[in-house]
Amino acid sequence: MYLNKAILIGNLTRDPELKAIASGNKVCTFSIATNRTYKDSNGVKQEKTDYHNIVVWGKTAENVATYMKKGSQILVEGRMETRSWDDAATNTKKYRTEIIADTVQFGSKNTTGQGYQAPANQSSSSKKEEEIDTIEYPEEQINAEDIPF
Repeated sequence: MYLNKAILIGNLTRDPELKAIASGNKVCTFSIATNRTYKDSNGVKQEKTDYHNIVVWGKTAENVATYMKKGSQILVEGRMETRSWDDAATNTKKYRTEIIADTVQFGSKNTTGQGYQAPANQSSSSKKEEEIDTIEYPEEQINAEDIPF
């Protein structure tokens, strides 16, 4: 069995570009950045950012081009595909790996990741912050022998 599946959550690094091909189908291209943090061999915290090229087709392409812009958060689910072509200018073969998106989900309008952002048309006295349920962990250490299962 083989599996080619990519799931990414990141922010757009540029505005989406919408084009129509000869058949009339719409295609939208954009790129997103994802990052991860880790500790290197010396125990120092490091952050690495990766950039991914995304291709979306059809109605989804139109929606992405309409509602998304540079900095917007997005979830992309699809497959990886590498295409190649001959570059006449340099007489070399070029390669590009892309995520061909099957589905996308738009992230929150607040791209800082800080939760709810009240609409701009509300006055500061009428703003209500949405409370998010959180888990409160005990301060003392949990002994594995105390767990009943």
